[in-house]
Amino acid sequence: MGHFAIALLAFGCVFASALIGLYLSDMLPEHHLSGGSIDVLKLATGVIATMAALVLGLLISSAKGSFDTVNHELVQNAARVIQLDRTLAQYGPESNEIRELLKRDYLAVVHLLASGDPTTEASLGRSDAVSRMDELQRRIAGLSPRNALQTQLQANAVRLANEVFGTRWLVLLQKEGSVPTPLLVVLVAWLSVVFGTFGLFAPRNATIFSALMLCAISASGAIYLILEMDRPLDGTIEISLAPLLDAAARLGR
Repeated sequence: MGHFAIALLAFGCVFASALIGLYLSDMLPEHHLSGGSIDVLKLATGVIATMAALVLGLLISSAKGSFDTVNHELVQNAARVIQLDRTLAQYGPESNEIRELLKRDYLAVVHLLASGDPTTEASLGRSDAVSRMDELQRRIAGLSPRNALQTQLQANAVRLANEVFGTRWLVLLQKEGSVPTPLLVVLVAWLSVVFGTFGLFAPRNATIFSALMLCAISASGAIYLILEMDRPLDGTIEISLAPLLDAAARLGR
């Protein structure tokens, strides 16, 4: 299910609970809404609202952390790819074929990420893509240095290649998101209880109806933002691939 559909479902549950509360306020006997009953319900609702606010804040913080981590790693990856290419260039003409392979493979990866298609992006972890990575690393490790400088450059190239391809696995692992579905279900249930209580105590008029609808939209919008930031490579909110495109344009020069 898409992120927008999940947010829309959350809005439906929360706002429907508020409408049910408005309906029940006229159906319940008078003593159910006495002063003592209202005080207890407000206290109980306050506890649930506090828990929901804490979980919502933690989820937003976690999703933002995942977003920033992937963004930082991709920027670092772009810098390492340029370093790897320049290191191979300094090694000598023996590395020209490896540099061409690096440029071709990196351009393919950038185009896959830029496509925004989760199915296409999943091909980054296929066996043929992994084989290309392994082949490039083997070629770098298989260089035959003729002097101390080339030995040092080869060691640096091997290290940089490991870091570059390690970032690809990080991207693949972050791709599926980390927000547990049961946690979202519980959060929506808590919000539904809170909004149902709001409707129970509120008078029935257009102002209250509009206010409850706007609050339900805000709550479901927060859930949408969480889901979008938790998967930063596709969707409405996604990281910029400009550093990767810039790095790809610099390869082989």
